[in-house]
This record gives sequence, structure tokens and C-alpha cells, in this order.
Amino acid sequence: MTTHTQPPSTRSPGARPARAWLGRRARSLVLVVHILAASAWIGIDVLVAVLVGVGALASDPALRGLAYQALASFVVVPMATAALLTLVSGVLLGLGTRWGLVRYWWVAVKLAMNVLLVVLILVLLRPGMADVGAAGAELAAQGRTGADLSFLVFPPAVSLTMLVLAVVLAVTKPWGRLRQASQT
Repeated sequence: MTTHTQPPSTRSPGARPARAWLGRRARSLVLVVHILAASAWIGIDVLVAVLVGVGALASDPALRGLAYQALASFVVVPMATAALLTLVSGVLLGLGTRWGLVRYWWVAVKLAMNVLLVVLILVLLRPGMADVGAAGAELAAQGRTGADLSFLVFPPAVSLTMLVLAVVLAVTKPWGRLRQASQT
């Protein structure tokens, strides 16, 4: 006969237990959505890096132009969707589990990075995509463009760096609590 024991409590005496209103199945579902959305976001960022690389380095101007047109046409909506889904599922996990939104440093940093990246996608990346598409069409048709598209190297570099950091934080869970539970 197997006996199941509860792990010893790590709470300090008098400390309130963490609220976790997400049940086990709901937590698992939200966690799967969170991981899939974040993975999709990373994949989209890799695609952005490839398109930017082809647009900058390919020898054929038509191919370079096509890469920029594809970037302008197909990247922002899926990236913003994955980013927002990652944000919403992360907030649900934070609110519905013992980790909280601002209880632990690693969760708070991931939340701040996610919000920052969503804002960067919506405020800086999305508005410039029409110009990128037009420059890509000009490059494909005429073999050259007057537009400077060198700034496009920064979005995938920044985003991929922050997303990899978010994965590292999720796995290692460094730094402990933001505020220590008060001793009474």
C-alpha cells in the first residue's frame, strides 16, 4: 500500500497562504496556452530575423524586396496575437496561482518585459510596416530603394533576447520574493 504524504510547509508561522483560485486542470490548460503562445511568439521572431536577414543580405533585389513585403504583410498580426495571448495567459497564471503577479521578482520582470514588448509591437513596429512594404515593392520592381531599412535588425534582436531571458527566468526562478512576508 502506498501512502501519499504532503510536503512540509515552507511558510513562516503566521504567514497567509498564497491564494490559488485556478484549479489543477484550469491551471494546466492556461499553462499549456501560455507555453504554446510564447513558443509561437519566439518562432515568429525567428521568422522576422530570417526575413530581415534575407532583405538585407540577399544578392537578388527581387528576393530582398519580397522578403520585406512578406515582413510587412504577414508578421505583425500573428506576433501581436501571440504576444497578447502570452500576456493574458501569464496574467491568469499570476493571479490564479501561488506565484502571483508581483510576489516574485522573476514573475514581475517577465510581466514587465511582456508588456514592454507588446507596446513596442503595437506602437513602434506596426505603424512602420506600410513603409517597409512599399520599400520592398520598390526594391523588387526597380532593384533599389531610397528607404533605409537597417533599423529592422533591432526588433528581432531585442525581442528574441527578451524572450530567451523570459524562458530562462521561468526555468530558474531567481531572486526570491519582492517583499518578504511580515513576521507577526
